[in-house]
Amino acid sequence: MTERERDAELALAVATERARTTSELGQALQSYVYPTVAILALLVTWQVATALFSIPLFILPSPVQVGREIVDKAPLLADHGLVTLYEILIGFGVSVLVGVPLAVAMTYSRTLERILYPLLVGSQTIPKVALAPLFMVWLGFGLAPKILMTFMISFFPIVIGAVIGLASIEQELVYVARSMGASSWQLFWKVRLPNALPSLFGGLKVGITLAVVGAVVAEFVGADKGLGYLIQVANGRVDTPLLLAAVVVMSATGIVLYLIVERFEPLLRRGFA
Repeated sequence: MTERERDAELALAVATERARTTSELGQALQSYVYPTVAILALLVTWQVATALFSIPLFILPSPVQVGREIVDKAPLLADHGLVTLYEILIGFGVSVLVGVPLAVAMTYSRTLERILYPLLVGSQTIPKVALAPLFMVWLGFGLAPKILMTFMISFFPIVIGAVIGLASIEQELVYVARSMGASSWQLFWKVRLPNALPSLFGGLKVGITLAVVGAVVAEFVGADKGLGYLIQVANGRVDTPLLLAAVVVMSATGIVLYLIVERFEPLLRRGFA
């Protein structure tokens, strides 16, 4: 290789690295900086509006007042937030443990798919809020009805995402794997499951956000602990700062759980690589 060719190869490598770095920077801006700027702009607008129009505290407190409430009531919010977090994690975990194997079974059995798919779709037409009181009657006012409600709400997107991902594999890949002597288990583990990860994690990310909704909805109906219960209490007392503080903690919990699920996808991709 001549010196000119080495220089050209080095220049190409440097250009490629710069392009990769620029692409990563652009992705970071889109993922973190832009949403942060949008949220800050919303908070500033909210703060200015409450001061400019002299909005009463019981109608809409300013972001500063809500932040102060979060700091002042941190032990109370943490106590109730941990209860809600426990319900979310258990309900979501059960929905994953049941939903993913069920999706695999539906993918490999057309009969099972024809039986269960209409039932799954039909179950989504029933408002879950209407079922919450029934769960309370059946299971009492403990953790069980909250976990069941969380499971019911987060279960559907996980199953559908897994089914779509597992069924979307190109038949050419199946033929190639078969021609190389791959068994059914190897075909599933090495080809079908890695191909299904984007769709599967799409369902998981939707499911974890809905799990937060499910836990809080169940607490609205009947509970003596949790963020949903705290929101109900604050609403009854017309304590809007505490109400919004609980909503902020609930939203932050959902965002953190979403980001955790999102981080697992590249880890699993590398594991299957």
